[in-house]
Amino acid sequence: MAEITIDESKLKQLLKTAIVELLQERKEVVYDLLAEIIEDIALEKAIEEGENTEPVNREAIFKILEQKR
Repeated sequence: MAEITIDESKLKQLLKTAIVELLQERKEVVYDLLAEIIEDIALEKAIEEGENTEPVNREAIFKILEQKR
């Protein structure tokens, strides 16, 4: 198998070009990925906050939700 060598600056430029093209051509994919990441971070934070609070019964939660309507 032949070995390919490329200098670091050329590789860096190729990667930059590929990333820019990806962002331009596949905006919806990048947007969906970022949205998922943000949702995961928010869910993780909510879980951590929930671990440090007192438990609440089901009826209290539904009462709050009904007030928001």
